[in-house]
Amino acid sequence: MESLKIAFFSWESLHSVKVGGLAPATTHLAEVLAQNHEVHFFTRGDGDGREINNVHYHYSQPSGENIVDYCRDMSNQCVENFRKHDRPPFDILHFHDWHFVEAMHLLKERNTVFSFHSTEYGRNGSNFGGWWEFGEISGKEWYGAYIAKTITTVSHHTKTELMWLYNVPDGKVTVVPNGIYPGRYRTEVDAGAVKKQYGIHPLAPLVLFIGRLTYQKGPDLLLEAIPAVLSRRWDVQFMVAGTGQMHEHLIGMAHGLPVRFLGYVPDGEHLRLLNAADVIVIPSRNEPFGLVLLEAWSAGRCVVATDVGGLAENIENLVDGVKVPVRPDSIAWGIDYAIQDPVTVQSLGRAGKAKVESQFDWKIVAAQMEDVYKNILDGTAV
Repeated sequence: MESLKIAFFSWESLHSVKVGGLAPATTHLAEVLAQNHEVHFFTRGDGDGREINNVHYHYSQPSGENIVDYCRDMSNQCVENFRKHDRPPFDILHFHDWHFVEAMHLLKERNTVFSFHSTEYGRNGSNFGGWWEFGEISGKEWYGAYIAKTITTVSHHTKTELMWLYNVPDGKVTVVPNGIYPGRYRTEVDAGAVKKQYGIHPLAPLVLFIGRLTYQKGPDLLLEAIPAVLSRRWDVQFMVAGTGQMHEHLIGMAHGLPVRFLGYVPDGEHLRLLNAADVIVIPSRNEPFGLVLLEAWSAGRCVVATDVGGLAENIENLVDGVKVPVRPDSIAWGIDYAIQDPVTVQSLGRAGKAKVESQFDWKIVAAQMEDVYKNILDGTAV
């Protein structure tokens, strides 16, 4: 494919503001594309623009009384920045999630791609449907889907959700999964020494949760499952890594249970814990993709996950992971199944590692995204 000039719009990146999985997803995709194309990344952050790993970053400093006003200001500032660098003109404008819909509106005559990494309904709908910003954000998602030249989603589940929510035609949406650099998440550690550092017996099974402490991610379901796990094996230990609005509530739920709350974990410690844990649990109520699944597989870890969204699509049950219904008793069963036999734990982890290397390497994913760009430029996108 000939070299293109591509503009990314994402409200987070690994080189400015990092909130969740959108930061590594957009940053790494931009970096892989930049090996063959000219990529500019418009986002928020302090300081002047700079080039990192061949990607040109342009920062804005938005403000607003609420997230909707904040993102409107961010869109306007980034469009100003965009126009300064639009000579020669950009070939592709790639918008990630709803935060830049105002920018897309101002640039709607261009070749636009709108990537849904999740939806507002998926994040909060079943729990916060009465929240006024829910309606505002959902409206922006609908309008962005309407004006975009083409749409991508990270899973077939999210594609179906988008079609149901916003009446988007099937042919307008292409599924392009998230990717990962598998080698970055596998490292040799002394698992027993890591456990001992946290006051855990080296031979005790360690179950790890990594993610935002929000209703969507289901950490409360894991905590409700722990007594049932302990009734079958008393020595299992649990760690919860991450921050979020449920933190204090979860601490109350965990009273008397063998759970350690780690809060924010730096990347290096994140890697050590990932490779020391026996089981990674992903108890999400809704999960468009689930980047932690790829991280766990890259480390060769056994995964127990709820049978939802991208997790359901990508895990082959009892082959490269354990899928369970979204219920505490089922999560407890899955953990028990995984830890009862070390051979099973290792087998599931090895199968996951093989899958992530063959299907989700960033080079493979970037090639799929290039096909999306090509269809727009050829005029074959719906």
